[in-house]
Amino acid sequence: MRSRDIPVEVHKSHGLAGEWVQPDWPPLTLPEVDGLLRQYPLAGGAVRILSHSPRPFSAASVVETPRGPVFVKRHGHQVRNWASLMEEHRLIAHLAAQLPNLVQEPLADRDGQTVVCSRDWSDADWTYEVHPLATGIDLYEDALSWTPFRSTGHALAAGLAMARLHRAAGSYDAAAREPRQLISSYSIFASGDPEKSLASYLEMRPLLRDYAERRDWRASMNELLIPFYERLSPWLGHLRPLWTHNDLHASNLTWSGADADAKVTGIIDFGLADRTNAVHDLATAIERNMVEWLRIEDPEADVLHLDHVDALLAGYEELSPLSYEEARALPAMLPLVHCEFALSETDYFLSVVGSPEKASLAYEGYFLGHAEWFLTDQGRRLLDHLEERAERHRR
Repeated sequence: MRSRDIPVEVHKSHGLAGEWVQPDWPPLTLPEVDGLLRQYPLAGGAVRILSHSPRPFSAASVVETPRGPVFVKRHGHQVRNWASLMEEHRLIAHLAAQLPNLVQEPLADRDGQTVVCSRDWSDADWTYEVHPLATGIDLYEDALSWTPFRSTGHALAAGLAMARLHRAAGSYDAAAREPRQLISSYSIFASGDPEKSLASYLEMRPLLRDYAERRDWRASMNELLIPFYERLSPWLGHLRPLWTHNDLHASNLTWSGADADAKVTGIIDFGLADRTNAVHDLATAIERNMVEWLRIEDPEADVLHLDHVDALLAGYEELSPLSYEEARALPAMLPLVHCEFALSETDYFLSVVGSPEKASLAYEGYFLGHAEWFLTDQGRRLLDHLEERAERHRR
């Protein structure tokens, strides 16, 4: 995965408001990763921990081994067990077979397994995966989601990389993932009755259901989200199911250099991947990279990067042109594309972390707040820009 993250002695993680905070998960230790990596022929144990990842939803480190550095990621069993992590690894294996220079398979242990459960070799209850380091330079190692590309050239390269990924995923026909926290699924607004679908989504997540009931989720659905859904509904039949990355932020890419026209050399972190569609993935990339959400409370800030939007889509359509219907679906999808992950994140904070404060930020600030932003002047400007672009597809 990454060649360098946060130094070991400064172990902090990304906070929800853009600050550095104490991590929710304990950091990996040398005895822990040594015991793990002795099971991997391509590692052979651990010499030292080189860095800790700042990502907040798991513990991860670059580890020096006798056979070179590797990236070790540890999940809480309730977040990712063997079966749920294998859903990701089967997708990665398929993509790596077609894009060996862009996607790399996880390493396998001596039994040929790419997922190791700690109950097999320790008293803890963790799930581990080990990856080779991605090729290229990690230019965005400290970048949070919702921070922009450094250049339009990088946005263009990201769009082209996404198109290559989608082409490779087109022949992967696995079912959608089982319900879990921290997956960017696509079910609520893919249906003909999103209110009923959201009720079903909540019913499978009791703590989230009770939390949302106290906040009158039906009123939010009808007053805020259904009007956006009605714009999306005419185009749903034109969106072909596809396994997608669902978190193609600049920090999940590695690069050929530090110049403004650097190319993408690696795609990493398929933790949010699921069976959605190409427009969903494009909308997510715009939401993650093109709007500086951490600055939207500043009335003087222009948080939009429309030149990056155009560059991303130009790169994508260089290889995979959108149909008129897909181009129209994109602005309609955009105000809703974050919703299921925001709900999943809220459930994670309630059910796993046990933090009502973080759950509130995820539900009020993310699930509702991001949708509400598209009713502001800047939000409408982004949607108008994409709708005008879609009309050029018709012509």
